[in-house]
Amino acid sequence: MAPEPTRPLRILITNNTLNERSGSELYVRDLAIALVRRGHNPIAFSPDLGTVARELERATVPVIDDLSKLGEPPDIIHGQHHLETMTAVLRFPQTPAIFVCHGWLPWQENPPVFPSICRYVAVDDLCRERLLTTDGVELKKVSTIYNFADLDRFSPRSPLPRKPRSVLIFSNYASEVHEAIRAECRSAGIEKVEIAGSRSGRPAARPEEILPQYDIVFAKGRAAIEALATGCAVVVADYSRIAGMVTLSNLDELRRYNFGVRTLQQSLTRETVREALSAYDPDNVRKVSGVMRSTASLASAVDDYLDLYEEVRRSWPKNLDGSTPEASLVSASRYLHGLSPMIKQRHTCERKIRGLEADIGSLIAKVAGATTEVAGLQLKNANLAAELADIKRSRSWRAIQAYGRLRRKVWRA
Repeated sequence: MAPEPTRPLRILITNNTLNERSGSELYVRDLAIALVRRGHNPIAFSPDLGTVARELERATVPVIDDLSKLGEPPDIIHGQHHLETMTAVLRFPQTPAIFVCHGWLPWQENPPVFPSICRYVAVDDLCRERLLTTDGVELKKVSTIYNFADLDRFSPRSPLPRKPRSVLIFSNYASEVHEAIRAECRSAGIEKVEIAGSRSGRPAARPEEILPQYDIVFAKGRAAIEALATGCAVVVADYSRIAGMVTLSNLDELRRYNFGVRTLQQSLTRETVREALSAYDPDNVRKVSGVMRSTASLASAVDDYLDLYEEVRRSWPKNLDGSTPEASLVSASRYLHGLSPMIKQRHTCERKIRGLEADIGSLIAKVAGATTEVAGLQLKNANLAAELADIKRSRSWRAIQAYGRLRRKVWRA
């Protein structure tokens, strides 16, 4: 581990949003607050501020949405997300930067290549593959700092019962409990099945207080890590896919892929949920939690980042290819040339989405029209039924019925 710097570092951390409590937003929050506790001066930058930005400010971390507000250049740029990272490195071309990749699919995680971006960090092995398959990103510049949990917040819970009594779906993406989960929990005698997360209307501002109340947690990514650190049994899953129960035998692989998209290889069905619940073993969970608490701490991740910051700063500007203003402009031009097709592709996708939304709107209108027509027919049918009932109650109807019965008697005679 590199020695602590002789003076506090000014670290500019970028993110595309600091609004809702979600993956990379909470990553920035936890990292920045930990850096403050180590005596450094992080500054958070994002064009979209909200709940997480206010949490950072309460923790004395400055938050800005315009880099012109930064009166003194940072010592290093900790870049997250494509456009925000490039906004920072173009604004401070003499400041070294790193880029942290948090995802395999989102275009915002596409690694930018620029002379002042000296190192690239993956939060799991799949993100590492994304970095290593990006033109211009060299192997020697790539490292991996696995995701973490703040162990000071997520303390160990009481021992799990021999038979689970409660289940939590811990997700910002699920709006309700999946029927397969609810049905299999009912079959297993688990009556308490609840959900927490922004889309369900039950946001978890303090998950460290919620998680200890549940024996089994369905989660992925950092949510899974936090539940494991707490000592819950964890089933890695999202709203439609599932990896199964975390055990000592599969922990290493799941951890290397951040309990994320690469691990979610099965459909979430009653059968796969049943299989996951059947793997519940309190003794195994206790061992898994111990491994996670010893290998996935925020403190360890902060050590790794501080080492990386110092390594980058010591080698700066020796590792900068072309430090003149003209060379920087050429690099900026090359960057914009590469950015153009990505933006155009996004606009094409947005146009297709708008087209699909229009088609869906048309279908909804047709369904609404058909529903109105059906309602009209149902009303007409009800009116006819009422008229028929009135007729059957009339004297004329009773006389006709009596006459019919008389005729049948005469005919039989």
